[in-house]
Amino acid sequence: MYRYDEFDHAFVRARTEQFRDQVNRRLSGELTEDEFKPLRLMNGVYLQLHAYMLRVAVPYGTLSSKQMRMLGHIARKYDRGYGHFTTRQNIQYNWPRLADIPAILEDLASVEMHAIQTSGNCIRNVTADHFAGAAADEVADPRPYAEIIRQWSSLHPEFTFLPRKFKVAVSGAERDRAAIRVHDIGLQIKRDETGTLGFEVWVGGGQGRTPMIAKKVRDFVAEPDLLAYLEAILRVYNLYGRRDNKYKARIKILVHETGIDDLKRDIEAEFEAIRDGALTLPQESIEAIEAYFAPPAFDVDVVESADQAASDDPGYSLWRETNVHAHKTPGYASVTISLKPIGGIPGDATAEQMEAVADIAERYSFDEIRVSHEQNLVLPHVARRELPAVHAALVEAELAEANAGLVTDIIACPGLDYCALANARSIPVSQKLSERFGDPVRQREIGPLSIKISGCINACGHHHVGHIGILGVDRKGQEFYQITLGGAPGEDAAIGQIIGRGFSEDDVVDAVETIVDTYLQLRTGPDEPFLAAYRRLGDHPFKEALYGPARTAA
Repeated sequence: MYRYDEFDHAFVRARTEQFRDQVNRRLSGELTEDEFKPLRLMNGVYLQLHAYMLRVAVPYGTLSSKQMRMLGHIARKYDRGYGHFTTRQNIQYNWPRLADIPAILEDLASVEMHAIQTSGNCIRNVTADHFAGAAADEVADPRPYAEIIRQWSSLHPEFTFLPRKFKVAVSGAERDRAAIRVHDIGLQIKRDETGTLGFEVWVGGGQGRTPMIAKKVRDFVAEPDLLAYLEAILRVYNLYGRRDNKYKARIKILVHETGIDDLKRDIEAEFEAIRDGALTLPQESIEAIEAYFAPPAFDVDVVESADQAASDDPGYSLWRETNVHAHKTPGYASVTISLKPIGGIPGDATAEQMEAVADIAERYSFDEIRVSHEQNLVLPHVARRELPAVHAALVEAELAEANAGLVTDIIACPGLDYCALANARSIPVSQKLSERFGDPVRQREIGPLSIKISGCINACGHHHVGHIGILGVDRKGQEFYQITLGGAPGEDAAIGQIIGRGFSEDDVVDAVETIVDTYLQLRTGPDEPFLAAYRRLGDHPFKEALYGPARTAA
C-alpha cells in the first residue's frame, strides 16, 4: 500500500491549514457562500439538501485498518455515527458541521488521507478493480498505475479547471470489474504479442443525462508512455471541450460531436509532440511504486480445503457461495463484505462496523481493505482456513449478508433524502426492493442480477448500466420511476433501454417483480442469467408483462 512521502505530508498539511482559514472567513461572514463555493469544492465539501457533505478520497479503493478506524472515528465524533461508501470507491459524510471540517481534514491527514479533488472540474479519484493484486485472472495489478496517475494528476496546473469533471478507471484483467467503458478514460492492462506490458485505451464513456459507452482510441500504449498519452488526451479535451454549456462539457460529448477518428488524430499528434520527454515513465520509478504494492507474505502451508469445518452452518454456506471469490494464490480467497442488508441503506456503514472491519482486516487480511464501486467492502487476502472465523466476526458486526452479486445487492445514490439535485428518493425504493426479494432461496433462484437506482438524471446510482435500472423523475411535484433494462458496466458494457412509462413509488416495486417473474418464466434454464435472457428475448415480453398487449403494440 502506498505511503506518503515528505512532499505528500507537507502538501496535505498546508492544504488543511489553508482551508481552515477559508472556513473561518466564511463563518465570520468575510466570505459569502458564492465566494466560498469554489474553495470548498476544491476540498471535497458540498452543500447538500440539509447540510454540508464531505467526500473523502480513497485512492483506487484501498484502505489500511488504521485508515478505516479513522473513518469510523470521524463518523462517531463529527457526523451521526455512520458514513456512506460511494460508487467512486470514496466515502461521504452527510452531516458534518462546517466548523468541524478543518479538524476532520486534520484527522484524515494523520492517516495519510484527504478530500482533495473529490469534487470540482478536475481529475477525480482514480478507481480500479477492487480485487486488484488478488484476482486470479489479472494481467497485472492496476494499483501501481492508478497511483502513478494520482500523483501526476494531483493539482496538475494545466488540468485544475477542466471544462467538466474527469474520471479515470484502470482494469488489470480482461474481465472488467472497474467499469472502464463508462469513464472519461478507461485503461485495460494487457500484453502485446511480444509480451510487453501496456494499456488498451478507451475514451468518452459516461452516464448522466447523455449516457455513452467509451470508444477505443488506441489498442496499445506501452507502459513508459502512459502519462504522455493521458496528457495528450487531456490537452485535447481541455482545448476543445465545450465551456458554454455544462451539460455538453464532458469529453463524451466531444467524442460524439467530433467523431472518434478526428479526435484520435488530434490526440496522436499531441502525443507525438510530447512523447520521449519528461512524461516518459522510467522503469526505476515504476518499480519503486510497484514495491508499495508487493504481495503480502502468504503462508505457503495454507491448505485449499481447510475451510470445511463450518460447512454444516447454512448461513456460512450461503455466504461462502456468494461472497467468497477466487484468489491468485492457492489457499487464499477474497471476501466481499456486503453493505446491503435486507431493508437497509446501500453503502452505509456505522462507526462500529467500520471499526469491526478494521479489526477483521488486521487479523485476517494482512491489514488491507478495499472499497468497491458496487458500494461494498472487500477483504482481498484471506486464508481459506480462516473463512469460518471471518464469517463469524462479520455476523457479530451485522455485516454477513450473503447477497454479493444477487438481486438485493442494490446500488443506490442518496437521492432526495440528501441531495439538492435529486428529483426523487432512491433509498426507500432500494429498501422496499431488498425486502421484496430478501428470501435467500428466491435470490438464488433468480441468480446474478443487478438493480441500480438514481434519484436524478446525473446517474450517481449508475442506473444506465444496471440489468434493471431505475431513474427517479419529478412529474408535476410527484415522484415517478422510469425503468431501463439491459444495461451492463463490464467488458460487455451497454446502456439500458427505457422500457416504457414510469411508475409511482407504490407501483415500481411490483413492476420490478413483474420483470423478474417474466424472466424466470422465459429463461432457458437456471444457467441463463437475466442479462443473457434479455439480450436473447428483447424487450417485447417484458413490455407486454408490464403494460399489456395493447399498450405494447401502441
